[in-house]
Amino acid sequence: GAGGLAAALLAVAVAWATRPDRPGESRPIPDSQPDPNGWANRDPDAKPPVDPAASAKLTLTAGGSTFVAPIMSYWTDLYGQKTGTHVAYKGVGSGKGIEGVKDGSFVFGCTDAPMKDEEIKKLREGGREVLHVPLVMGAVVPTYNLPGVTRRLRFTGGLLADIYLGKVTRWNDPVIQANNPGVELPDRKIQVVYRSDASGTTFIWTDYLTKVSGEWAEKKIGPATRVTWPDGVGTGAEKSDGLAAAVTRTVGAIGYVELSHAIANSLPFGEVRNKMGNYVVPSLESVTAAAAGTIPAVQAEEFRLPLTDAPGETSYPISGMTWAVLVFPAREKPRPEAVEFLEWATHDGQEYAPGLRFAPLPENLRVRLDATFYRLKRKS
Repeated sequence: GAGGLAAALLAVAVAWATRPDRPGESRPIPDSQPDPNGWANRDPDAKPPVDPAASAKLTLTAGGSTFVAPIMSYWTDLYGQKTGTHVAYKGVGSGKGIEGVKDGSFVFGCTDAPMKDEEIKKLREGGREVLHVPLVMGAVVPTYNLPGVTRRLRFTGGLLADIYLGKVTRWNDPVIQANNPGVELPDRKIQVVYRSDASGTTFIWTDYLTKVSGEWAEKKIGPATRVTWPDGVGTGAEKSDGLAAAVTRTVGAIGYVELSHAIANSLPFGEVRNKMGNYVVPSLESVTAAAAGTIPAVQAEEFRLPLTDAPGETSYPISGMTWAVLVFPAREKPRPEAVEFLEWATHDGQEYAPGLRFAPLPENLRVRLDATFYRLKRKS
């Protein structure tokens, strides 16, 4: 029965996770200690030490999400030194990451927006298997450029939707002022900036706005990696760095970027009110809180977890996950070197996540992943 199968899978997962001969296995990172090794105090721009004697013997080409690019760069450098396998990762956006893994130009594609059911169904009808492997979690933040405003601004989901719908157009609008009592807001036009390329960050942003704004949902703007923005509202910028640069050079701008990009570019970012009515500062802890109530609902190998507008007193509501997507013939194994890298990234690689401003995968999710990796290695 289903219960017996679930118990068997769990037993396999536990056995595999505790094998003494697993190479390079580090101790788990407990949920209650998201940064046990003090990685949050590391320089996020630092590269791992390079061993001049190490040389990559094999190169795998992958690409996609710019959200995950900072930690992917760190991981691939370190993994190349340890194993001789170099993963050449291209931060070209989630949309191109999915295209690349489907057409075979990428051994895996990273995305912040999971593939849709109909897309997966079509691939499976064509004899191919699709697997989403969670990598890390993070926050998408509203960022802005308002010289002289030193207090962190507060937003509700409805307010953010109205700004991107073109309904709230000036920074001293009464609705913004009501969310920020005591803050002197300028009488300045809001310059909306959005991603013009296919972006998982846009998916997380618009998935959230769809959940919290009836008008956004009615207009059928999102959620999607690339949306048709309301006429006359805002200007587009490509990739996370492009959007961050556009906000930096435009006084009065508002945009949305990953927390890591906001911090790296010294951009201010706002608090957002969650569904429990609390204004929450985006952080690793508030992203982990958003995942806490969602992950227990994972079934078997279905790892496409929406984290936006999650319940919980301290949950940050615009949280998301990045996946590595594998697409391979159903009767064959995926590329073993790719599976080995992803297994390393979801285990040993997790200890580097907090220092690079990503939330690591909880232990209960990694145990479920172990059963999947075991199946992929044993598949005939």
